[in-house]
Amino acid sequence: MGFVVKSIDEQIGGFVKSLAATWDGKIIHDPLQGAKVTFLRTHGTGDALVELVEPAGEDSPVCPFTKLGGGLPHLCYQVGDLAEHLKLIKAARCIVVRAPQPAVAFEQRLIAWALTPERLLLEFLEAPRNTADLPFVELIGDKSS
Repeated sequence: MGFVVKSIDEQIGGFVKSLAATWDGKIIHDPLQGAKVTFLRTHGTGDALVELVEPAGEDSPVCPFTKLGGGLPHLCYQVGDLAEHLKLIKAARCIVVRAPQPAVAFEQRLIAWALTPERLLLEFLEAPRNTADLPFVELIGDKSS
């Protein structure tokens, strides 16, 4: 899951403490996404990764979320074939709001964004070609839980 924050540096301590998570100290700038991101790893069943997303400038697509106070803007799922998955979600009446493009935080693998009819923002990350059957990456763990 991803949380929008105004400043990763200023807010990381509170997230680490409240989630009892660990942080490797890495902040990744992705100019294509207009954002800086970092990942926290929780402990326990599923070992989820929580992404903090900070706008990388005034024209960042996440700026409107910071003006609303930040928070949980999206869930991310790793999918085997992004193009095929986008066909499925379109058939489920979802709207692709950001076409596939490479993501720096995920070794240039493609990501795309969609909005469900219930207004839930979803990010889809294409799995590495040799590990397509692995569980979801950003929200690591059993997808059924």
